Amino acid sequence: MARSNFLVFVFFTLGCAWSAHADLVWAPGQGWRIEGGVLAGSVQENSGDALNLMNDARNAEERSDNSKAIKLYESAVKKFPNSIYAAESLYRIGLLREKRREYYKAFDAFQELILRYPNSEKFSQVIGSQFRVASGLLEGKRAYAWGVIPGLRNRDRAIEYFEKIVANAPFSDYAPLSLMNIARGHQRAGATEEAIDALDRMINSYPGNVLTPDAYLKLAQTHSSLVDGPYYDQGSTKLAITYYEDYLIQFPGDAGAGNAEDGRIAMKQMLAQSKMIIADYYYKYRRNYKAAKVFYNEAITTFPDSPVAARARIMLADVDARLEGQNPPAVPAEPKAPVQKPKKRFWLF
Repeated sequence: MARSNFLVFVFFTLGCAWSAHADLVWAPGQGWRIEGGVLAGSVQENSGDALNLMNDARNAEERSDNSKAIKLYESAVKKFPNSIYAAESLYRIGLLREKRREYYKAFDAFQELILRYPNSEKFSQVIGSQFRVASGLLEGKRAYAWGVIPGLRNRDRAIEYFEKIVANAPFSDYAPLSLMNIARGHQRAGATEEAIDALDRMINSYPGNVLTPDAYLKLAQTHSSLVDGPYYDQGSTKLAITYYEDYLIQFPGDAGAGNAEDGRIAMKQMLAQSKMIIADYYYKYRRNYKAAKVFYNEAITTFPDSPVAARARIMLADVDARLEGQNPPAVPAEPKAPVQKPKKRFWLF
């Protein structure tokens, strides 16, 4: 009895292995046929019922009767879930749903195929189809109900789909592309922190990808967009400088190097100006010259060749004279900072 069970197990295992290499091919006038697997079909498949159902579905599809074709393919999935036809049926359902602009149902069909039949020969094609659907929604395509009634644009759904693609195929070429699109979608929606998270995942998960330089630059630019001015907290300024410099060090010949250098200079100027504001505060209102000296020095260190640093050196001479009890040199008037529209941020003082 034990030997008999063992032989059944071996036979079943070999059958699964051979059938895994089988492929389902459609030929006009001939119908579907299985190629490349000695035990490609189960008993249900060999009975012909599944094959007849699949041929009817594809013939309906060829006549552009997509609604009937979808129903027949769905019936094949339900009646023959363990057959080679089930995965192909889900793939055809997804393509037909997409053709009818039923994008949500199309993505769901592709997702069901991936979850139920992860070893399908069409895995890469399915991921590509999911990416195509998500990209269309991100660009503003409307999903239709019953293929007739257009719905609202839903870019949040696109972001959700891109996240599923990353989870489905983290080692595919579509994963880094999806993360970049996730960041783009969040930025478009004004969700800057979520965009930063997606870009950060991109550069950490795929450091050698061709898109990584662009991710570094966008990450720096996104942090720059959070900077409100020299009077506000400079955490984002420092992060922007870090990513600009990382980008310039790692990708010196990249096409965006010029923009990165301009961004780095602007952020260092901003940070140096912030140090000057703090230093001037201690100098003018607190008469704390030791503290003022610390921040004037930091302004010089932050951006030594800037106009801000030049003024900081003059102020340092004044501070040193005061600390030594001497008559300070004439101090130039503080240049007026450009007027900026205030934003809801925490003030330094």
